[in-house]
Amino acid sequence: MEQQARYYEVPDMEIYMYETYLNGNFSDLKRLYKELNREGRRQFIGYVLTEVHNEDIKGILETIL
Repeated sequence: MEQQARYYEVPDMEIYMYETYLNGNFSDLKRLYKELNREGRRQFIGYVLTEVHNEDIKGILETIL
């Protein structure tokens, strides 16, 4: 995930991906998720389940899966 954060020039990839969802860029979120390796995907799912507002969790999971 650190490599993707450097590539996109963002300090935190999880927050960037969540903000992408909040801005309505669902296809971009799906693309970003697919670019992650297995560990990065697990890390993002963990972030979603612990840090994201409950009403957004279902939408994010439906978008990326």
